[in-house]
Amino acid sequence: MKILYYDCFSGISGDMNLAALIGLGVEPDYLRSQLSKLGLEGYSIRVSRDVRHSISGTRVDVILNHSHDHPHDREEVHSHGHSHEHVHRNLEDIRKIVESSALNGTVKESSMKMFRLIAEAEAKVHGTTVDQIHFHEVGAVDSIVDIVGAAICLDYLKVDRVVSSPVQLGGGFVECAHGKMPVPAPATLEILRDIPVKTGAVDKETTTPTGAAILAANVDIFTDNHQMQVEQVGYGIGHRDLAIPNILRVYLGRAGEEQFAGGYQKHQAMQLTCNIDDMNPEHYDHVIEQLFEAGADEVYITPVVMKKNRPASLLSVLCKPELHEGISRLLLTQTTTLGLRTMRLEKTELERQMKTQTTRHGAVRIKIAFLDGKAIKYKPEYEDCKRIAREQGLNLQQVCRHIQQDIDSDN
Repeated sequence: MKILYYDCFSGISGDMNLAALIGLGVEPDYLRSQLSKLGLEGYSIRVSRDVRHSISGTRVDVILNHSHDHPHDREEVHSHGHSHEHVHRNLEDIRKIVESSALNGTVKESSMKMFRLIAEAEAKVHGTTVDQIHFHEVGAVDSIVDIVGAAICLDYLKVDRVVSSPVQLGGGFVECAHGKMPVPAPATLEILRDIPVKTGAVDKETTTPTGAAILAANVDIFTDNHQMQVEQVGYGIGHRDLAIPNILRVYLGRAGEEQFAGGYQKHQAMQLTCNIDDMNPEHYDHVIEQLFEAGADEVYITPVVMKKNRPASLLSVLCKPELHEGISRLLLTQTTTLGLRTMRLEKTELERQMKTQTTRHGAVRIKIAFLDGKAIKYKPEYEDCKRIAREQGLNLQQVCRHIQQDIDSDN
């Protein structure tokens, strides 16, 4: 298994991430050629060598043509609006740029996941909606380059798992367009909710909203315990000289499947619920189909009794945080409800794998669940059992029982 490990002892920003991944082997010219597919103009990317505390690494500067070749102090630009480019784009503007490009689907999806995380965090911090958020900073060319560039680099490396240490946020205060703000910036802290962090290494901002979104959108596991065989190391040099090495260190290595097949995973999720007492029950099938097509993880209906002893249904949807806005709109437009309840929660899931196993009735896909490195549950895919029962003219219950017996005897 190919592993990418982020060692965020000095935090992370967008440019440090690009520099570190280039240090791992992403070709700068490949990054430039892919970014050119966005159709953005007025910038160039400079890749150079730099040193912090006697450690040499890669530095990346996104230089705007009208800035007279003076790179921004971009570790602060992303979160605090010091960019000189006066272009205010909202999430829809950015979506059009990304979706209309010739980038591959994986890069597009990953890019928009990061943008949505930032949009949702900014909307919550400022007490508004995602649609009303205008990215004064993240909508600028240099920040778009950072985020889409991150997706391009991760796609280039083709890793099986992304792991990160707890994230150093820094401390103190920083001046921005809104006045003096505490470190970490409110949006950064919102993005990193329920992710392990550290503070106080220096009285400076060490993790920006862009850096936080890169981790939140792409990291599978946050841990200090990274058991792997390190094959490559990359150092992304930050622009400021701090009391600690202002460096993002990344490892590329190998680990056995068993080292990541145990334990369980925790994921952020959104739960949306609404009570419905005036919709034709026949319409639920159509609504549920649309919800799953929109990316919902789970949809279920619970009978409830409302005021005046009126029978009703509680419609519940679990989805990834970045899909919250679209799922909300779908529920409001495709059902009779007048409002929703929304709650952020954490899902704890066993690690799962799929494999195909030969049984007395033929090949069947098996879902395997792991805990502490051991397979503890095996379950045949229902659709395969149903197909076999139809094709062979057998009783479905009997087919399921036979297949489960074959699985148990082989494992």
